[in-house]
Amino acid sequence: MKIVVCAKFVPDATADRRFRSEDNTVDRAGVDGLLSELDEYAVETALTVKDTAGDGSEGSVTILTVGPEQAADAIKKGLQMGADAGVHVNDDGIHGSDAVATSLILAKALGKLEADLVVFGMASTDGSMGVVPAMVSERLGLPGVTLGSSVTVDGDKVTIRRDGDTASDTIEGTLPLVLSVSDQSGEPRYPSFKGIMAAKKKPVETWSLADLEISPDQVGAASAWTEVTEVTARPPRSAGTIVTDEDGSGAAQLVEFLSTNKFL
Repeated sequence: MKIVVCAKFVPDATADRRFRSEDNTVDRAGVDGLLSELDEYAVETALTVKDTAGDGSEGSVTILTVGPEQAADAIKKGLQMGADAGVHVNDDGIHGSDAVATSLILAKALGKLEADLVVFGMASTDGSMGVVPAMVSERLGLPGVTLGSSVTVDGDKVTIRRDGDTASDTIEGTLPLVLSVSDQSGEPRYPSFKGIMAAKKKPVETWSLADLEISPDQVGAASAWTEVTEVTARPPRSAGTIVTDEDGSGAAQLVEFLSTNKFL
């Protein structure tokens, strides 16, 4: 069974994230980045499915990412966790692509990889849209199930449990299938020292748009259905209000402040 995890390289939430002044797109090359935290759950699910399917010789896990040169770090993290190989789609023409174009690139790459099971995280931590798995499923003409909390594979049958606020659903599908998993699907494993060292020897291929037979005018900012027209920096935090209780009126001042600002 060939499992492919679609993983995204995103700006580090703790770093100084910013937009490019020339086109208001996210600056992915000039800031620190990492594998999207929610995609780590997808990697964990893929590895668990592979581990339970046999002795390891019956399946493989490939990390697929689309992005600039630095996006290779997302693949590296997946390989360190235990994936077998990586594919990096890197082309200058991809810059500015929206979810629609991204789904086209992923679908073309997945078709070339001939994946049996495609696994996504529930959403990226930068865009937080969560629509790409469904778009890829539609483009590939494959069944798609989103927000899986538990996944088991037996032969070509896939059983997915989806946990909602008030109930849980169990859905069955057949391979090949496109799946997204939630952050309830299992705690992602930490890369071991052995895994970190082994990752250095695992194969990683780099593909261009031409390799996927995609014309540059099908992707990129020019073909995007959405556009960021303006970016405004968050204003600095103002100083807080200090309540002093020198004459015993501190409690009354605090209640007045909370009431005036409608906190009570």
